[in-house]
Amino acid sequence: MFTRFAARFALMAACALMTVIPAQAKGTFWQCVTFARQASGVELRGNAWTWWEQAAGRYQRGETPKIGAVMSFQRTARMPMGHVAMVSQVISPREVLLTHANWSTPGAVERDVRAVDVSANGDWSEVRVWYGRIGGLGISAYPVNGFIYPGSAPENDWANVQVAALSLPTLTQIASN
Repeated sequence: MFTRFAARFALMAACALMTVIPAQAKGTFWQCVTFARQASGVELRGNAWTWWEQAAGRYQRGETPKIGAVMSFQRTARMPMGHVAMVSQVISPREVLLTHANWSTPGAVERDVRAVDVSANGDWSEVRVWYGRIGGLGISAYPVNGFIYPGSAPENDWANVQVAALSLPTLTQIASN
């Protein structure tokens, strides 16, 4: 009974992999969190609005933009999941270029788009971000938590993590059942 279940599971897993791989070849639909994690190396998961609190004690956080840092946007009624974007260049104390995904066009990556600090205190607590559909900054201002700096996470002891081995049957074994 277990052998048949394992064989069916392996077959289903193989079929699922065959449907995923061609989809990626056509192009990836990026979410902001997946892209920011890969681009910056900040290893956080979950909705963008949770990243700021998740980073506490794991990564340094601050109000100063630095290349490679993740800008953490607060969630709002218009942006209920929040947003995260990687700083690709610092232009001035109140202007940066961001590289991020899923902003102007759903699933698309935008590289080196302008973001301007419009906060009253110059602390990056509120920004305007270039929006592709209008080709400019527009009038919307977005609240920002601050910046999460990569490379400051404590070392994980991954060498001592035990991983369970999963032995899947071969296609020959499946066919014989």
